[in-house]
Amino acid sequence: MSLRHRFMIAAAALAFSAAGALAQPFSSINPAQPTEGGGKVEVIEFFWYGCSHCYTLEPAVVAWAKKVPQDVVFKRVPAVPSAAWEESARMFYTLEAMGKLDEYHPKVFDAIHKSNVNLNNRKMRDEWLAKNGIDPARYAEVEKSFSVVTKVNRAKQLTYSYKVESVPRVAVDGKYFTSAEQAGGIDRVFPVVDQLIGMARKEKKS
Repeated sequence: MSLRHRFMIAAAALAFSAAGALAQPFSSINPAQPTEGGGKVEVIEFFWYGCSHCYTLEPAVVAWAKKVPQDVVFKRVPAVPSAAWEESARMFYTLEAMGKLDEYHPKVFDAIHKSNVNLNNRKMRDEWLAKNGIDPARYAEVEKSFSVVTKVNRAKQLTYSYKVESVPRVAVDGKYFTSAEQAGGIDRVFPVVDQLIGMARKEKKS
């Protein structure tokens, strides 16, 4: 084997090793974002009701949310990178304002991904609401409320500030984020989130 050949093999091995060392299941948020966790570690799941990957991740979200540590605040934020996603955000915050989010959040996902109901269509949405025990007129009233409008606008701001271009994405303490693609699969997302929470804890103490 020539010296040149040996050098090429060594260089390739070094490059591969460096790439492996640099590979990590999360990214840093630059610039870091201010949080609203009241001193706790803030975890935000950015999602969209129309996203099949978000629907697939949902059982893992629910399971993890049941055992959130006391020093962690978990929030869901409907991403609004474009006007096409705004209706989804309005539905999320309207249901929240009506005190029905916990019950209907999974039903919205099922309606879209199991029953193929187009909830962006007002007529179909109102029919679905009525069928599921929600008065469409009351829903329309709450949807226009100051609280809902304010929260939708805030979701837009967060989507922009966190540079959310795809979902689902989970941000930790305004400094890091991960996704199924980065983590290595749906089942790896929250183990990575737990790792990032540990990092954020240490940073808060230092």
